[in-house]
Amino acid sequence: MKFRTITISSVFAIVLLAFAFQASAQKKEIIPVDFNRVKSVTSNPESRYYFPKLLHSYISFNYNKFELEDMRNLYYGYMFQEDYNPYRQSVYADKVEEYIYKKDLTRDECDSLEHYANLSLQDNMFDFEQLEYFAYALKAKKKHARYEVFRKNIHLLLSAIMTSGDGTKEHPWVVICPMHEYDIVNFLGFKAVDHEEISEGIDYVKVEKKEDSKTEGFYFDVKRMLEIGRQKGYEE
Repeated sequence: MKFRTITISSVFAIVLLAFAFQASAQKKEIIPVDFNRVKSVTSNPESRYYFPKLLHSYISFNYNKFELEDMRNLYYGYMFQEDYNPYRQSVYADKVEEYIYKKDLTRDECDSLEHYANLSLQDNMFDFEQLEYFAYALKAKKKHARYEVFRKNIHLLLSAIMTSGDGTKEHPWVVICPMHEYDIVNFLGFKAVDHEEISEGIDYVKVEKKEDSKTEGFYFDVKRMLEIGRQKGYEE
């Protein structure tokens, strides 16, 4: 018996379009990332933004009081954690791919997708692709309350990045891993066609032009990502 007849791709299309609309329609205030402050508050046990506290809320679905500033400090504070690796790829991603191209999933397959997506997120908690797969599994299994909380989580994460700039050369978006450049482009409904390093730590992603848009590309700040990556001996 089929557990759900809706496909993963159709769910993602709806979710991504909703987020893209919200991100593009709402003018967000630019909040520059102060890495010194982020490091200070996320390492202070007395701070609301102490990293272990934020992480506990993030992974336990305790989002009732989890706001944008919490997510910003969790996202950028992750760079100062021992296990931070900007190029990390989960060993469970291949397991997830066994299910994502199927048109329909059985209940057991949805269980497996949820299981492996969750394991992937334990390896890389800010992997948008795995977040989407996990959200799909929750929706397919009718875990509506957790799914709604998870949607809020993805939206807050997206907003945390997008409030760091506006994608222009003057105010590039600050990301902590290379794949997030493409995630932002995709969420905004564009298709990346080229990527280049404009200067040390500033990337430019050229996009396919759309009839209703003058946008040719977006800028991203990866200076701190590269700096910490080199300190730890990581290479892309």
